[in-house]
Amino acid sequence: MDDFAKALEEHDYEFKRGQVVRGTVYNYENDGVYVDIGGKSLAYVPLSEVSLQSTQDWSEVMQLQEEMDFLIIREQNADGQVTLSRRQLEIQQVWDELGELQESGKSVQVRVKSVNKGGVTIDLLGLRGFIPRSHLSQRQDLESLIGQNLTVNFLEVDRDRNKLVLSQREAIRAESFSQLELGQLVEGTVVAMKPFGVFVAFDNITGLLHIKQVSQNSIESLPALFQIGQPLKVMIAGLDEGKSRVSLSTKILENYPGEMLENMSEVMNSAEARAERARKKLLHHSNGN
Repeated sequence: MDDFAKALEEHDYEFKRGQVVRGTVYNYENDGVYVDIGGKSLAYVPLSEVSLQSTQDWSEVMQLQEEMDFLIIREQNADGQVTLSRRQLEIQQVWDELGELQESGKSVQVRVKSVNKGGVTIDLLGLRGFIPRSHLSQRQDLESLIGQNLTVNFLEVDRDRNKLVLSQREAIRAESFSQLELGQLVEGTVVAMKPFGVFVAFDNITGLLHIKQVSQNSIESLPALFQIGQPLKVMIAGLDEGKSRVSLSTKILENYPGEMLENMSEVMNSAEARAERARKKLLHHSNGN
């Protein structure tokens, strides 16, 4: 028996902080739950470490005699008692899950908890996250969002810094992007101009009409042709889902080289009819025929 007691004592010293152990829920006390992990004393789970889910009823998450994994958060005290957490183990699992979701580019639903000057805080699987104001589709009266569910994408998932930043606008954009097709004619508005092309906004998305895609003839000056706020019908000529980039073209709608420069209004007025012909040409070309 002495050897057995000695072996048990040695076994106890294997219980190190940060280690995951399996135990059986033994009994409930007012201040927490006691768990048998095979040590000389029952291990203890403080009330605050029972679960990530805010529940009043322990038996919902830890049933008596249930066997489950726990994380050791404090090594044994003078009485040989080890302190455990189920909550912190769940937090680790949630961060793993969020990392996978971020990589897959999937959207998730979150609930708005509170508002601060920079945006709103949310609850996601028991973790607290943040949506900056600039990434909300509604920028004013943020108070009215409290309690609402929003669909968001991940901007930053940083377990080490406990930082979870999300974007509703990115989720809307990703959803809009998934609806787009090559050869689709869309109507948008010129929102920005650069030396290499104009940016056209439509359906929560901004695409680039490159200077070489405006007309079959070369262009000297974009500001001579376009202005900010101008409506424009353009064809989707390229989609890069990985980078969420949309390439646009109007030259594909021309009946002859330079028509966009000489008679843009005619190209715009009959864009739908031209688009049918252009689509066949574009899809035929993209199929490598």
